Amino acid sequence: MPLPPVGYPTRWEADVALRDGGTAHVRPIRPDDADAVAAFHDRQSDESRYFRFFAPMPRLSRRDLARFTQVDHVDRVALVATVGEDIVGIARFDAAPVRPGRPRSAEVAFNISDAHQGRGLGSVLLEHLAAAARERGIRRFTADVLPTNAKMIGVFREAGFEVRQGFSDGVLDVSFDIDPTERSVDVMQAREQRAEARSLTALLTPRSVVVVGARRTVGTVGHRLLADLLAGDFAGTVHAVNAAGAGEELLGVRLHATVADIGEPVDLAVVAVAPATVLEAVTDCAAAGVRGLVVVSSGFAETGPEGAELQRELVRIARANGMRVIGPNSFGVVNTAADVRLNASLAQEVPPPGRFGLFSQSGALAVTVLSSAHRRGLGISTFVSAGNRADVSGNDLMQFWHDDEATAAVGLYLESVGNPRKFSRVARRLARRKPVIVVKSGASGFGVPPGHTVRRSQVPFEVVDSMLRQAGVIRVENVHQLFDVAQVTVEQPLPEGARIAIVGNSDALGTLAADACVSWGLQVVHGPSSVHPEAPVEEFTAALRDAFADPEVDAVVASWVPPTATVDAAVATAVARTAAEGGKTCVTCFLGTRSVSAARVGSGDPGDDCPSVPSFPTPEDAVRALASVVRYAQWRRKERGHPVAPEGVDLPRARAVVARVLAAHPDGALLDRDARTELLTAVGVPLLPRAEVAAGEDAAEEAVRAAERFGWPVALKTVGEALAGRQDLRGVRLGLSSADALRAAVGEMRAVFGSEVKALAVQPMAPLGVPCLVRSTEDPLFGPVLAFGVEGDPLDLMGDVAYRIPPLTDVDVADLVRSVKAAPKLFGHRGSPRLDVPALEDVVARVAVLADALPELAELRLSPVLVAEQGLTCLDAVVRVAPPQGRADPDRRTLPT
Repeated sequence: MPLPPVGYPTRWEADVALRDGGTAHVRPIRPDDADAVAAFHDRQSDESRYFRFFAPMPRLSRRDLARFTQVDHVDRVALVATVGEDIVGIARFDAAPVRPGRPRSAEVAFNISDAHQGRGLGSVLLEHLAAAARERGIRRFTADVLPTNAKMIGVFREAGFEVRQGFSDGVLDVSFDIDPTERSVDVMQAREQRAEARSLTALLTPRSVVVVGARRTVGTVGHRLLADLLAGDFAGTVHAVNAAGAGEELLGVRLHATVADIGEPVDLAVVAVAPATVLEAVTDCAAAGVRGLVVVSSGFAETGPEGAELQRELVRIARANGMRVIGPNSFGVVNTAADVRLNASLAQEVPPPGRFGLFSQSGALAVTVLSSAHRRGLGISTFVSAGNRADVSGNDLMQFWHDDEATAAVGLYLESVGNPRKFSRVARRLARRKPVIVVKSGASGFGVPPGHTVRRSQVPFEVVDSMLRQAGVIRVENVHQLFDVAQVTVEQPLPEGARIAIVGNSDALGTLAADACVSWGLQVVHGPSSVHPEAPVEEFTAALRDAFADPEVDAVVASWVPPTATVDAAVATAVARTAAEGGKTCVTCFLGTRSVSAARVGSGDPGDDCPSVPSFPTPEDAVRALASVVRYAQWRRKERGHPVAPEGVDLPRARAVVARVLAAHPDGALLDRDARTELLTAVGVPLLPRAEVAAGEDAAEEAVRAAERFGWPVALKTVGEALAGRQDLRGVRLGLSSADALRAAVGEMRAVFGSEVKALAVQPMAPLGVPCLVRSTEDPLFGPVLAFGVEGDPLDLMGDVAYRIPPLTDVDVADLVRSVKAAPKLFGHRGSPRLDVPALEDVVARVAVLADALPELAELRLSPVLVAEQGLTCLDAVVRVAPPQGRADPDRRTLPT
């Protein structure tokens, strides 16, 4: 592949999932595309050519091709979509001349291959072209469209933009603003979800599977995969490839030399060959039209730079030819649906069919995960081991599970999160429908696992916890807890609240359960009540029914100490039936049984479809799992809120300020007082006036002149990173109400600090209030991260900071302010006045909108923000801008890189 020309915007390249589940590559056009563009034009129908050029144009001249392919990527931009080596779509814009005082516009044109229409290429190219245009300062698209070209008009309208159109000289004049709107973002994300879910269909619900690298030697990976596919009674057709044994049979399956030799369509290829021959196998699969790959072979990015390059080429070839990839270094995939019955994994024990979806990044942990599910008898719907996560990730699986009726709850074991912003929004969308349970390793900070490509993050690990809570995810510490919570979410209704009844035949167990409830924030409103240790099952059942019938009870914890080492079937049946009749959440503890699967209670009658009730070896385990589900249910019942959109936020003006600073300082810079005042004023966050004076001989008189402009009283502060705001070092004087008092304060500061202080700041006094911190940081991995805290000891000594990931809703903003431990200081703690929290939330919302819209905003720190009984005052700000690094979740659809 030739090197891109100078100025070529490589960051605009992306792989995308299409409406039918296939993939394509989007990139800027290059001069060497001339022949490919000519071939694309030749394949088009007469009608498509007429729609594009408004005239018959059977072929393009060399002059036309040069004009189309030679662009400056600034005012003239063109993108192409490719499948394999063929161009299948072209989109371009030509910017209009700059008109002072008016948003800049560009004329756009699209041309989609006849053979690929209906796959969503037009909408994908529109998203990518609009993102490139916004980067170049263009805010509006215009287009001339023939009235009969209904498809193109539909692409514009269905994208969620507000389209205006006129009519002149037989042509429709179409125009629309391209800044994202709530509707356009919703449309894009809904299309993304459908396309990415569809792209996994061939991987998880294939009609035919080929094992590439099937071996005769028992115990080898290739032999094992083929044997397990057959033993699992796969519902489709099974093929095998082994060039050395072509024409022979292995386990009753004919061996072929290549996938192309099979001679019939193949949905899924499971690749188990040496890493040096994987690319050859993938190319063979592409030629045969295979739709998805599971690569169990190892020896890729986990081995070093050469392996990483091999892995990138594997994904490039696959996506260029419409295939998604699970792996490499994958443990395989499982789908237990009756009409699929796919076991393309290396699992020795496959759990029974069920309604729990499982995803594991770690191949080694996949063994533990599946074994744990099997021992507990917890049925799964689908299982995927991502291995090196070169392509398919947990985000893709969540997109698939969103509409999968066979899956009621999902669990993910994550060693890394490659795209936290996308994870947050996809998980939140899924969690509104189904519980999402996550084990996130790496809390110790020992780095990213070998083979995983992840941007380096600069934010504390607490941001991950905040992101998961914001998305409604149930975070657990280990695989054991993952399945504890899974059993409750799959087998029981969600609790209506946190009010708990405790029933058992042991006072000691009841006390343990009650203590656990209190420690996990649950309310014990019924019991603990105990029947006699040897009470008959009827008495225990009556006590359970009383608990379920209590209108004050939301969930029941039932415990039982069996007189023998096994669970009495009558007691187990009574618990299950009573819980089903009661319609409330129930967890149990049958002490004395060592095996969770043996303790998992259910009906004692064969064929009885009474729902199961999860059982745990200790009351503490039962209550911990129940508490996690209670918190999830509370989150799910909360109002979703609306994206924050404060009035008076002038983003174009804010962008102009940032652009001006970066034009003068291409590598980035701290904004001076005037620039940051202008920036914050543009979004409705005014700063308290401030005058800085040099700490020289004339400092006192200059300070007095500034104070007289502001009005008395004033505050005097030292300026500088080490001394700013340090009242403990006497670097702040407040309430100076006269010129003499101010002169004296200036003199004292000069005497105390000497040459350490270079400048002093004078500000009018703000109303008394609680000082807060509002900060945004642009992180290479997370994008904008918003932080909030109450300044002083809570922040300095306790690290009491809360985080959220924009974009935020009004509910997110309210939760952020209330989630710090020092939040009661804002709400009338111990008789103090209740402060103007709505004004504080308004400032947080404005900062969130600004940070989300401007990736150039490397850091914004409002400190202190004094929140008073009425209103607030932002005393100072630090603003740093830098060239954007490119967010992992841009404002257009892309597959992970």
